[in-house]
Amino acid sequence: MFFVFLRHGGVAALLAGVVVEGLAFLFGRIEPSFAMILLGALLFYLSEYGMHRFAFHAPPLPWPMLRKLQHRLHYDHHVEPNRLDLLFLPLWFLVPNLAVATVLVALVFGAEPSLSALFGMMLAILHYEWVHYVAHIPYRPRTRFGRWIKQYHLRHHFVSEKHWFGVSNPSLDSVFGTFHGPGATEKSSTVRKLF
Repeated sequence: MFFVFLRHGGVAALLAGVVVEGLAFLFGRIEPSFAMILLGALLFYLSEYGMHRFAFHAPPLPWPMLRKLQHRLHYDHHVEPNRLDLLFLPLWFLVPNLAVATVLVALVFGAEPSLSALFGMMLAILHYEWVHYVAHIPYRPRTRFGRWIKQYHLRHHFVSEKHWFGVSNPSLDSVFGTFHGPGATEKSSTVRKLF
């Protein structure tokens, strides 16, 4: 199961990045900042919710090339939620987003702290990818929370695409009113075909 996880999207690249940065921390090449690692993770969880809700579920753009990207990034994942090649964030999306986020953090906090933030972002993305992967494969998580978060995400795919946007961290659904109990919303007719 874990080796299948490593074969998709940018997972192996993210894991390599975490290992390289972890070794740089360990051998004193970069001074780790735990506050910046936490900030990086929090920035990702904010973007996870925001991108999922406002970008991935945005109406189709008028330009064919960008519409094709929308389909690859999310629309097709709703059509075929169990296709692993549509499940993971592709490298062509991950790398520029991580680069821009790291540069913005560097502009505010400096170059070295931004590397700790990058480490936190990569860890959070790996967490997101793992939770998303487990939600979409025929596997029953061992913990009660694992089973709950799997069902939480699957409701977004099979009940209503208008709720439950937090894949790995549902707390922002509570903040922004997109959290609902299992029976609190009617089944959407567009849950599988967004547009």
